[in-house]
Amino acid sequence: MISPFNFITEKYSHSSGRSKEAIRNIILSLFAKGISVASSLLIVPLTIHYVNPTQYGIWLTLSSIIGWVAFFDLGLGNGFRNRYAEAKAQGDLELAKKYLSTTYFAVAGIVFVVFLVILIGNRFVDWASFLNVETSYNEELSGIFVILAFFFCLSMVANLVCTMLTADQKAGLASLIQGGGQFLALIALWILTRLSEGSLTNLALYFAGIPCLFTVFVSIIVYSSGSYRVLLPQVSNIKISLLRDIMGLGIQFFIIYLCMILVFQIINVVISRELGPEAVTEYNIAYKYFSVVNMVVNIIVLPFWSAFTDAYQKRDIIWMKKVIKGLERFWFLSSFAILIMLIVSNWVYRIWVGYDVMIDYSLSVAIAIYIIINNLGAIYLNLINGIGTVRIQLIVYFVFAVISWPLMVFLGREYGIVGIVLLPIMALLVLTTLAKLQLHRIIDNKAEGIWAK
Repeated sequence: MISPFNFITEKYSHSSGRSKEAIRNIILSLFAKGISVASSLLIVPLTIHYVNPTQYGIWLTLSSIIGWVAFFDLGLGNGFRNRYAEAKAQGDLELAKKYLSTTYFAVAGIVFVVFLVILIGNRFVDWASFLNVETSYNEELSGIFVILAFFFCLSMVANLVCTMLTADQKAGLASLIQGGGQFLALIALWILTRLSEGSLTNLALYFAGIPCLFTVFVSIIVYSSGSYRVLLPQVSNIKISLLRDIMGLGIQFFIIYLCMILVFQIINVVISRELGPEAVTEYNIAYKYFSVVNMVVNIIVLPFWSAFTDAYQKRDIIWMKKVIKGLERFWFLSSFAILIMLIVSNWVYRIWVGYDVMIDYSLSVAIAIYIIINNLGAIYLNLINGIGTVRIQLIVYFVFAVISWPLMVFLGREYGIVGIVLLPIMALLVLTTLAKLQLHRIIDNKAEGIWAK
């Protein structure tokens, strides 16, 4: 099988400097994500043995809930990413600096308010009842939620350095920062298993805290030395008037991500409430296994988001068509890899997590289909996001968000975990089909009306 590196190199090494920059980012991202993927896979058995399958299911569900906080930046991160890339493409460094400082200021203000709301709201939530677990967990879960909220809110600000690097077509460096945090979390968890008894509170402190603090540390280094020193966020560069430019596109990303919570992220809550926390563990193990390929696809695709912003601004249509064709061919390779993974899945599960968790083969089939469709959608949607025409995504996600909870509950009661997974599969199938049509209309200069918004 052709490796991702050789595939991309063969297709683009003789093309523009933009392609070569993407290749360099892909190589570095593959290394960084390799560390991240290995850490993520090793963390699963370590965590299950540190606590137990039931507590692990509770941990996953609570983590996914607090992860929703990341979507409450009102889309500023992605709005900034496109505006910053546009400013750099036009050679306007001063405008890029103002976009960066303004985004830091706005996101910091938002997460401060969000954290206060979480502190107040947490006092009135019966977590044991909400997650359908024993009441003895309630006090501990309340404390864990505050810990997770604090570090996730801080991470929203700290991770802007990764957004800036990605917008500057340095996605590989951003991946290296994220992979480093994941690796440190793995080391911390390994130490915990040796020095302490199983504790969800310790898990929250170290697993969420260490990657966050590592990113804060790296941010200080990035902005205090080297070529990015000139971009150091400053109060004098905060321009409230620029928020309209950032949020004009950013608010659409915010609505999209809010709807994505209800279509994709809420699945852990539905599974926990309808089938119990053990089922959450089963779902997440299968998902983590097959999502390894999704991570590789995202590594290949991610550098092209900002590259497409640059190419679209300069109307480099030939390069854009070449990229789409090459990425589609890579998708076929990734789909074949997933089919091989499906065939050997039960054997891999036994080696990976032992016999503590049993996963039905039908769940593996459903997740494999989900990842295959998701990979193709990721290609078209990342490129469309780079162009900034996201209205169709918004509408599709909104429709599925409205029907997601009741339909997931119905499908879960009728068909179990596989039934619940059917809804995100349907959403991705519709979205991917429309995204392919939209992207080709844009490239062929035939996009009109909603196709061009």
